[in-house]
Amino acid sequence: MQCCVCKEREAKVHLTQIVGEKMQKVDLCEECAKQKGVTDPSGFQLADLLLGLGASQEMEQAAGGVDLKCPHCGFTQADFKKAGRLGCSECYNTFAEGLEGLLKSMHKGVKHVGKSPQSLQQSRDLSEKLKSLQKKLDKAVAEEDFELAAVVRDEIKTTKEKLTDLAAS
Repeated sequence: MQCCVCKEREAKVHLTQIVGEKMQKVDLCEECAKQKGVTDPSGFQLADLLLGLGASQEMEQAAGGVDLKCPHCGFTQADFKKAGRLGCSECYNTFAEGLEGLLKSMHKGVKHVGKSPQSLQQSRDLSEKLKSLQKKLDKAVAEEDFELAAVVRDEIKTTKEKLTDLAAS
């Protein structure tokens, strides 16, 4: 089994954290374990490994080194470092500045979009296309480009039919 950090050496240190019914495992080689302070429990922060190395420091730097505290649940940055997660939904607003950079490094963006059924996504895409085509049609008419306007009008008609068929199924 390879080290989760360097991905080069064989993992000799195996950490398991169980919180509630969730289990998280981290496998480290001896060198990475020493670097991360795993042998010294007071210096080791599991959040740094699980959320990306240096994540908690990145959050502290973005907040200007000030130890913020959530007004709703009282959670602090130190608590985040220890637990690897936030205390409540309000923590996202309190620690927003530091979390933004952290989330960008972990995910595609900072806004949760979630999943939607394929038919709903197709419907949204067709609606967006209709809006775009309508703008294109308005512009073509304003510029008196009637050939383009006729082509766009036909494309709008086809797109509306697809949207109607999708809604019916």
